[in-house]
Amino acid sequence: MNKPVALVTGSSRGIGRAIAIELAKNFRIAVNYYDKIEVDANRAQAQEVLDLIRQAGGDGVILGADVSDPASAAQLIEATIANLDGIDVLVNNAGINKDQLMVRMTDSQWHDVIDTNLSSAFYCSRAALKYMMKKKQGRIINISSVVGMAGNAGQAHYAASKAGLLGFTYSVAKEYGPRGITANAVAPGYIVSDMTNKLPAEVTARMTEQIPLGRLGTPEDIAALVAFLASPAAAYINGQVIRVDGGMSI
Repeated sequence: MNKPVALVTGSSRGIGRAIAIELAKNFRIAVNYYDKIEVDANRAQAQEVLDLIRQAGGDGVILGADVSDPASAAQLIEATIANLDGIDVLVNNAGINKDQLMVRMTDSQWHDVIDTNLSSAFYCSRAALKYMMKKKQGRIINISSVVGMAGNAGQAHYAASKAGLLGFTYSVAKEYGPRGITANAVAPGYIVSDMTNKLPAEVTARMTEQIPLGRLGTPEDIAALVAFLASPAAAYINGQVIRVDGGMSI
């Protein structure tokens, strides 16, 4: 019997990469990469993720798409279903950030972040729900951020997009829970990434001081929770936002 299918948007690197690799233990994975710029490099990163999945005994496909575009997002869902015979779990992980003070923020910067982080979740979920409703089961897991709960200077667009994902999650949970589909959100705190690796040591130290556990989180910390939410053990969890921040927000 084939394993169920999970699509992780923006899974060629970072948190999405870790999620795809973790979910591959129990799912066939659609590894999504952004295919509008640097296509060769992005595709190579996605292929590397799929190679790691296959080396560990899993399987899947790589699929390029710009999920901030409604037509491309819909095609991604269709391609996932066509290549893997369905979609059981959708992880809306794709996201970008373009830090800028509000008075200097351009319309383009605002829309790029909102469209990639928030609108993409709507576009992908809308298409996936049509299939999930027919099966009367499915999981939608949205990757938000603690910034969406507290805000942050220089990140008005990012915070708005991540806060929007929370309201989106609650609404999907209420609307489609009766149809056997759950929706939950994960809110990471400070996570080790390409961006944090470039920060000066003193900045990283200040960030770490805010965290009771005394360390930054890892992509694998996020992936472990996503895997749980996608599992049968989380069947009765719906409409929840779970922070993974080492206690930073308490």
